[in-house]
Amino acid sequence: MTDSFRHITVLLDEAVEGLAVRADGCYVDGTFGRGGHSRLILQKLGPGGRLLGFDKDPLAIATGEALAAEDGRFVVVQRSFAELGDEAVVRGISGRVSGILLDLGVSSPQLDDPERGFSFLNDGPLDMRMNPDAGVSAADWIASADEDEIARVMKDYGEERFAKRMARAVVQRRAEQPFTRTADLAKVLTEANPAWEKGKNPATRAFQGIRIFINNELGDLERGLEAALEALEVGGRLVVISFHSLEDRIVKQFMKRQAKGEADKLPRDLPIIPKAFEPRLKLIGKPVYAGAAELKANPRSRSAVMRIAEKLR
Repeated sequence: MTDSFRHITVLLDEAVEGLAVRADGCYVDGTFGRGGHSRLILQKLGPGGRLLGFDKDPLAIATGEALAAEDGRFVVVQRSFAELGDEAVVRGISGRVSGILLDLGVSSPQLDDPERGFSFLNDGPLDMRMNPDAGVSAADWIASADEDEIARVMKDYGEERFAKRMARAVVQRRAEQPFTRTADLAKVLTEANPAWEKGKNPATRAFQGIRIFINNELGDLERGLEAALEALEVGGRLVVISFHSLEDRIVKQFMKRQAKGEADKLPRDLPIIPKAFEPRLKLIGKPVYAGAAELKANPRSRSAVMRIAEKLR
């Protein structure tokens, strides 16, 4: 497994600006990747500032450890950001974090390296795990899951409308020969897709669904958002960059729910709203998208949407 693939950080300046970095603040980069956001945050921190990075990918951790060796203000841990709350408690920073950044999805090195098994364009082992040393690989799951489960994953997480047809094709083919390579799976999925979307590989949605399921991405996001809210100090910022509608829907609904509060659950004639029912977040600005220059330089930024919120209590 190599790490020679280039990563372009999406919404780099906009995300760090959204954090409103203070020189003496304590920050969390919940998805370190190859450190683009982290390096810019460190540039804005003073000697008393601190930055904690999270990532599941061992290659990202190696990059993070090299950065930590150069800069004592930075520490990286090999954990999902869903475990942010536990790590914050252990480090004594729960409720004291000035800003948290979550840049969701997979990084360019993960997508571009065939050996990681994410790509339907370049043949490689059918893995798809962000941490190849933990959990069940895509190959093992496809070998054991029943047809209904495979269809559900493709439909629910990939929003693939031909999920049942594609799952049936997968199960029929695996009876003859197990799937071990990405190109093999992509070929079967492509042939089973009767209506190709213009400009999109027919296996795209199915691969996305399997990847999200294998890495529990949506479950981690829901846990991570709740953990982030508790870890932030009052006035701290939460910045989240999403890359597909399922992620963004979870982020949008979470922020709107926390910004609304739960006063509507109380009797209308109650003279005072208890603090526990007041809003916990304030939405900052409108959703942010990549500009023309970034879209031209990095086509993968076209699906990115960034949302920002500030903790009220």
